[in-house]
Amino acid sequence: MIDSNATQKGEGLRHYLEKDKVASDFLEKYQDGTKVQWHNAALGTLGTSMIISSFFVNSTGSNKKTLLIGGITSIVINFLMARTYEASNEKNLDRAIQEYNKRNLPQIEYNQSGLGNTKSTSYKTVYLEKKWSF
Repeated sequence: MIDSNATQKGEGLRHYLEKDKVASDFLEKYQDGTKVQWHNAALGTLGTSMIISSFFVNSTGSNKKTLLIGGITSIVINFLMARTYEASNEKNLDRAIQEYNKRNLPQIEYNQSGLGNTKSTSYKTVYLEKKWSF
């Protein structure tokens, strides 16, 4: 298992990756990147407090709409920033596995579409389809 509930993300690979210094460094960068970021927590708290405070403002003024739209915008921006950072951090784990596989055996098979040029035989693709009718 790469990740378990009781350990830090990627800790299940440490036994293998610590054999290779470069791979181990990329694993450390990956694990550092999975920690909670203070700016995500602050922006999420700000957005949530703006939405909650919009319910207590006089409904005849424009302040209610401003707080509600500002809060929703803050939360959406926070979500997009967090997902972008998380996706870029996953590249560190991919790179750690690639570096390990270059110089060590047994090789780690990691089923992610961005890893390597060829897909493994156990790689699964999921297609979702939704048809709309009115």
